[in-house]
Amino acid sequence: MSALTHSRLYLQRLGYDTPPAPTLQTLHDLQLRHVCTFAFESLSTLLRLPVPIDLPSVEQKVLFDGRGGYCYELNQLFLALLQELGFDARGITGRVVMGGPADAHTARTHRLSLVTLDGVRYISDVGFGGMVPSSPLQLDTEAVQATAHEPYRLSFDGQGSYTLWAKVGEEWRGLYVFDLHVQADIDYEIGNWYVSTHPQSPFLGQLKVARLAAGKRHTLNNASYAVHYLDRPSEKRTLNSADELLGLLSETFGIHLPQDARLRASLDGLVLATP
Repeated sequence: MSALTHSRLYLQRLGYDTPPAPTLQTLHDLQLRHVCTFAFESLSTLLRLPVPIDLPSVEQKVLFDGRGGYCYELNQLFLALLQELGFDARGITGRVVMGGPADAHTARTHRLSLVTLDGVRYISDVGFGGMVPSSPLQLDTEAVQATAHEPYRLSFDGQGSYTLWAKVGEEWRGLYVFDLHVQADIDYEIGNWYVSTHPQSPFLGQLKVARLAAGKRHTLNNASYAVHYLDRPSEKRTLNSADELLGLLSETFGIHLPQDARLRASLDGLVLATP
């Protein structure tokens, strides 16, 4: 794996003047700051553009072009930062089950990180869209774990697979199933290829955007926008024009919009297709 070449800029974007020590508190702070700073977004797959996941390309897109990304980009960038700071961390992958049965055997299309601190293992994830955990989660416990947002918990099947659950309202929802198998670059390339190009990918030709803030989550699914609060009901509305979408992407999600002539036409198409 390549090393970060712009870690100073990355840390500055996260609010650090100097590199923090590799402690559990730092991991908590980094993860929360990351999900509140960099948007999860699928503008590239909306436009059916390639999504390169080599580290220099990801650094350019996120740190210099003002964009966000999805798990194969954001979690790779975050892992590289953790490793540079001295954390014992490596990448792992999982199968998304959100929206379906938790025991479904779906494709391996999610990337996250395993971090070990003082012999205790945690998962850290900054690339799971609108339900991304805002805090690292201790792996080897099935207890409910508080985060800066909703409670989460992990379950273990005794055969090597873990399931991540989030409590939404009074309901526990399965998000993804993962294991701790060592992954090579080609494993991420294959998953990313599927997500960014396969006709059955939920990202191809679709717009999915999320960004967290204190006490709330902003999410955008095509032209359907929602703000989910921790202490009161969600606010939801449908956007009625490409201009509304462009303004929201820029102002609320902090995305520097790509100069692509097809963007407005694609956003117009999303508005027309949203009931």
